[in-house]
Amino acid sequence: MPIPSEYQPILQKLDAEQSRFHTIEQELNNHESPPTPARMIELAKEHGKLNRQLMKYRAFLSAQKTLEETESLAINSIGDPEMKKLAESELPALIATRDAALESIVSDYLAADQLSVDSLILEIRAGTGGDEAALFAGDLAEMYRRFAENNKWKWEVLDFSPGDAGGFRDIIVSIKGEGAYRALAYEGGGHRVQRVPKTETQGRIHTSAATVAVLPEPDESAININPADVREDVSRSGGPGGQGVNKIESAVQLTHLPTGIVVRMREERSQHKNREKAWRLLRSRVFEHFDTQRRAQRATTRKEMIGSGDRNARIRTYSFPQNRCTDHRLNENFSLAPILTGALAPLIEAIQLQDRKDRLANL
Repeated sequence: MPIPSEYQPILQKLDAEQSRFHTIEQELNNHESPPTPARMIELAKEHGKLNRQLMKYRAFLSAQKTLEETESLAINSIGDPEMKKLAESELPALIATRDAALESIVSDYLAADQLSVDSLILEIRAGTGGDEAALFAGDLAEMYRRFAENNKWKWEVLDFSPGDAGGFRDIIVSIKGEGAYRALAYEGGGHRVQRVPKTETQGRIHTSAATVAVLPEPDESAININPADVREDVSRSGGPGGQGVNKIESAVQLTHLPTGIVVRMREERSQHKNREKAWRLLRSRVFEHFDTQRRAQRATTRKEMIGSGDRNARIRTYSFPQNRCTDHRLNENFSLAPILTGALAPLIEAIQLQDRKDRLANL
């Protein structure tokens, strides 16, 4: 069974990486002209990274070689009917093994930027709709919290502003766990709700909105921000509270001067804790800023990718009267009730499948 033509660019790139891996090994093992200590460290890091990336590719090559040998045996065993029959009986299992290995490396290759991140910053902000929008933002936060809980991911609230009638005007959380970013990378964009608000006395359906941003949270080694490029301002924390609130300057605002990105953290009474959280959020936003530029170079426009995260793009509508959740990128409907309880897996898997098709088409 031939390998699909759309997979060939990936296999060619992996083959080039395999050649690079062997070149590095030769340089590392060159005893006549050994690399300098600094060069040795650089090569060792690249060697280790490539070795991890190529493990599945080598498994695929092994499966492909076994399949080809068995196919050859089945064709050339004309004078040995028993051997020919045995070889032919093994072919379906060998094809399945080869194809499974191929699908695995293709999936990992297409999602390489997501697999390398195991922590993310999720920002939810109420949009048009007043109190109802804040309540909807609260519903979204609870939906994602339950989804994280179902997957045993760590959920940490970094900052929030409560709505006057409940919910949130905005909430920023960190979600950490294996596969978290890969699953939630597609949630960025505009979310819309259609329902009868609790404050509505005549039973009219209102439409409100919230925006979601999903930012990869890199570790400190993944992005280097020069402290000289960051201006820090401190002020007294605002918002409701009892005694002790607003008595000290605990709120921290960081401004990244080269990009103009500003973050403010006021949730903790400790200035030290607010500073730590503000730096985490700043690293994520600066990383996303430059990562967006990198991804834009790979596609004609960033919106061609299903996981663009553009807040202005309406990605989903939650219709309570129809008990229906519509994802506009897929043009598909899902039952609303389980979605709100955090059962997002069917929806996310459908988006991942569509994004895989789009990425293959853009190779």
